[in-house]
Amino acid sequence: MKVLSLTEPCATLIKEKKKLVETRSWKTDYRGELYIHASATSIPKDWKENKEFMSLLDDIPLNFGYIICKCTLVECIYMTKEYVTNMKKNNHQEYICGKYEEGRYAWILENITPLEHPIKAKGQLNIWNYYNEFEIMDLMKNIEYGWVDKDNKKHVLVDETYSDNYVLQSPKEIIKNKVGVCWDQVELERYYFKGNDWNIKTYFLVHYDGDKCPTHTFLTFEKNNKYYWFEHSWERFKGIHEYNSIKELLFDIRNKFIKYELNNNYNSLGLVLHEYKKPKYHISVQDFYNHCDYGKYIDFEEL
Repeated sequence: MKVLSLTEPCATLIKEKKKLVETRSWKTDYRGELYIHASATSIPKDWKENKEFMSLLDDIPLNFGYIICKCTLVECIYMTKEYVTNMKKNNHQEYICGKYEEGRYAWILENITPLEHPIKAKGQLNIWNYYNEFEIMDLMKNIEYGWVDKDNKKHVLVDETYSDNYVLQSPKEIIKNKVGVCWDQVELERYYFKGNDWNIKTYFLVHYDGDKCPTHTFLTFEKNNKYYWFEHSWERFKGIHEYNSIKELLFDIRNKFIKYELNNNYNSLGLVLHEYKKPKYHISVQDFYNHCDYGKYIDFEEL
């Protein structure tokens, strides 16, 4: 879904149909269904002090951090001096709900419908896309396991050239190339999940065996007091797996990795898990290892 984030109380005023025009400094060519998100940003001081503006709420509760309604964006009007004057004169309520200045834009909203179940979300700048976990899995369906080298050549197999020639792709590159190992695919998942407020985390599991040092990266999220492993690249376990705790989740993935990737042949001291943040794109294999190793170490004995 297409979403626009607004500072409160503007989002709630739209939901209540007391504000039908959103004013912006920038133009959009988008027309169609648009969801309104109330950002978690606090109400600006000058708005709080504007008693006439705040009185429009009439004790209506605000909705910080939630997608609260949908509407249709039907027009984007360039504000001329005449347009601003007319709005001030003939639509005072709308005028005090926006920033009307020559050179800005008025986004005209129709068909406003409050959501029965508001959706908790972080929000982003500009018009952004919100996807739930099932939509994200569907978006990933065209991505095959593989990698791209320094010359932008695609490979299906991870062979002896991988260590020296692999580069981590950006999400847009993965979508274009339609291939990625787990390292790449987690970054695409991170990109799709970024609007969700579900405590998204990414992990790097590696077995340091002095030879190939096999790894697996994966993404997890927390929703409604449950924990989920979102897996696309590991074909055997592709899907969305639910757990009652993060400990149960991490131990399950660890045990599967030991059984199916290491064939139960491993050194417990060499099996290491780190939580890691978003890395830089286009880095090498060694740089990716280094980035993950600087992440938060997860001690299974202390989980």
